[in-house]
Parts: sequence; structure tokens; C-alpha cells
Amino acid sequence: MTGTRRTVAALFLLPALVLLGALVLYPIGYSVLRSFFDKAGDFTGFGNYRTMFEDDGIRTAVKNTAFWVVLAPIVTTALGLVFAVLTERVRWGTAFKLVIFMPMAISMLAAGIIFRLVYESDPDRGVANAVWVGVHDTFVESSSFPNGHPGARSPLKDAGGGAFITREPVRAGQPVALPLTGVPPDQMPDGAESARPAAAEPGKVTGTAWQDFTRGKGRGKVNAPDAVELGYSGIRIEAVKDGEVVASTKAAGDGTFALPKEADGALLRYPASNFREPYNGVKWLGPTLITPAVIGSYVWMWAGFAMVLIAAGLAGVPRELLEAARVDGASEWQVFRRVTVPLLGPVLAVVLVTLMINVMKIFDLVFVIPPGSSKDDANVLALQLYTSAFTDRDAGVASAIAVLLFLLVIPVMLFNVRRMRREGRR
Repeated sequence: MTGTRRTVAALFLLPALVLLGALVLYPIGYSVLRSFFDKAGDFTGFGNYRTMFEDDGIRTAVKNTAFWVVLAPIVTTALGLVFAVLTERVRWGTAFKLVIFMPMAISMLAAGIIFRLVYESDPDRGVANAVWVGVHDTFVESSSFPNGHPGARSPLKDAGGGAFITREPVRAGQPVALPLTGVPPDQMPDGAESARPAAAEPGKVTGTAWQDFTRGKGRGKVNAPDAVELGYSGIRIEAVKDGEVVASTKAAGDGTFALPKEADGALLRYPASNFREPYNGVKWLGPTLITPAVIGSYVWMWAGFAMVLIAAGLAGVPRELLEAARVDGASEWQVFRRVTVPLLGPVLAVVLVTLMINVMKIFDLVFVIPPGSSKDDANVLALQLYTSAFTDRDAGVASAIAVLLFLLVIPVMLFNVRRMRREGRR
């Protein structure tokens, strides 16, 4: 009645209000004011905002930020939901949750350095490409002779498209020499043995495919196998007549091969598949995939966060509702889609909104992971703000970007506030 309670409440709230004003309200107000001045401090009105939408780099940042806001929270929340549901049915569910949540203990900077190594192009160094190349080579045979080619006096000539073919038709009972050079000794197939001349066989076309090169000037015979030269183990040879393959085979460890009588009078060809470059995987850090690659590292970090919150919500779901649905004949998928997910709606909304706000200010991963050649393609608003302020030293444009980020966050915050009020009225 005397107002004493209000006075005491105001005194208690005063330190918090001062801190809130100094650390939040003042920076917001100053950023809005500074956005109307150019780099030199002269008033420019909405010039910085026009520059913001005319600059290609800032437009790329806006586009990438929108891509982040749409993709990253949805994928992270979906994975968190899957992990939370599955861990309830796994014997070692607690241990699994611990492993999935562990990346949250790593800083963004450390995670960026880790994934910079994971996305290395060299399959011998980058884990992502090592796995990708391993899967690819399981289904598509890798070439062992990417640099192989005939010498100047070889009986072979270029057939186009990376293939090589004999100059003259071959005859049954007459061994053929198919020499090549250009394959480094350390890249020869593991089964390669000392090359030897093929023996003549009646009714068959025989020959030798080998590395016609001996170290040392004047050593070795041209177009003839020497003891120190290795056979092209596993190389494919085709017999071609009138443009069609009538027979094919692979060379043995010593380079020898034999084709049936159908090859008599044909041209022998090394198909281009023998010489294609080995598959080295995907350019994860290239301009095309750099943004999805960085989002992948974010999902790795934050899926555990989503899983823990959703698992907490899942623990509060009445089990009798799930059992009743199963008794009524619903499948597990129907129980999940029509009962579990709707009951988890409020929790999923909290996780999704939290992650949306989080990705709008993503900076560390985008700063660390992309190499210099892909930095501009991976640009986001928070990184562009930093670049404009500290690299370009244009505080006006940087403040305009900060105001834009603030305006983008407001609708998400309002949605969250309205949702919380609806939950409070229930």
C-alpha cells in the first residue's frame, strides 16, 4: 500500500537492468545508429543497406545463411529424434547417448580443425574420402596403369579416348609384343612378375604385355621383354574386328596372355579403362559442396544436444498411450508417426527454434573449415560481419549486417514467446 515493496523490487532489479542496458540495449542502439554512417563517419542514410544488398559477397552470405537456417536445424532435430527413440530400445543406450553427446564438449574451433582434416582431398589423409574411395573401389575396379603409354617405336598406336591398338592385325600361332612405358615401379600391381616372351600356341593368339623400360642408358632391348622388366599383371586386352570386340582377356603376373581363335586376324587393343586416373574421391572443400560439408560438421556437434532434449521429453510421454495404440493394431511406424511425434511436438519446437537462432550466428566452423579458395562460397552473415568490420574496416556496413541479423532473429524469438505463452495457458 505504501509502495515500499515496489521500491525494494526496483532496487533489487536495478543492477540487472544496468547490466542489461550496458551489454544489450546500448550495443543494439549504437549498431542501429552506426549503420547510417559510412566508413569515414559521414552520414549516408540507408547507403550501407543498399551496399549490403548490392555486394556479391554479402548476397552470397545471405543466401548461405538462409540455406543454413532451413537445412541444419531440420537435419539435426531429425537425427536427434531418431537417436532418442532408438536408444530406448538399445541395451547400451546410455553409453550410446554419451558417445553422441561427447562432441558438445568440443569447442567450435576444435571441431572446425578436426573436420578440416576429415575433408582433406587426399584419401590417405582425409577420412571422408578414404571411406568414399573405399566404397567406390569396391564396386568400380580401379586402374593400376594410369600413366601407361606406348613408346616411340612401339607396335601400338593411339586409338582415341585413351585406348591404344596394334598397327597391324595379329595371327594365331605368332606371339605378339604389346610393350608400354610410363608406370612408376612403385605403382606396378602387387602381382607383377618378371616379364617373359609368350610361347606360340596353335589356334591361339598369345603375347606379352609389360613395362618396356630398363634403368640405365643403352640397357635392355626395345620391344622385347628383359629379365628386369615387369609384366602388366591384370591389364585387359581386347581383340577387335570391324569395330566390335570378339574376345578379351587379362594378362598373367608375367604379362603373358592368350586369346582364342576368334582373335585371329583382329587388332589387339588396350581399352581406356586400363589407363583412367585412379578415383580420388569428392572435393568436399570445393566451391560446390563446401556449405553442405560445413553443415555436416555442425550436425555432428549438435545432434547430441537435440537427442538429449528430445529424450527428456520422450521420458514424459505416457506409456499407456503407446501400448494402447499397439493393442489397437498400429505398427511401430504408425505409433511413432501418429502418437510419439505429436506428443513430442512442444519439445521438437523448442529444439528447432533454438537451433535456428544458433545457426543464424554461426561463425567458427565457417571461419576454420573452408580453404582460401572456397571461403567466399561458404560465406555467412556472421563471418561477413567480421570481415567487414575487421578486414575491410567498414563499421557502417558491419553495423548494417548486425541490424539485419537482429531483424532476422526477431520473428523466431516472437514465435518462441508465443509458443511458451500457449504452453503456459494449458
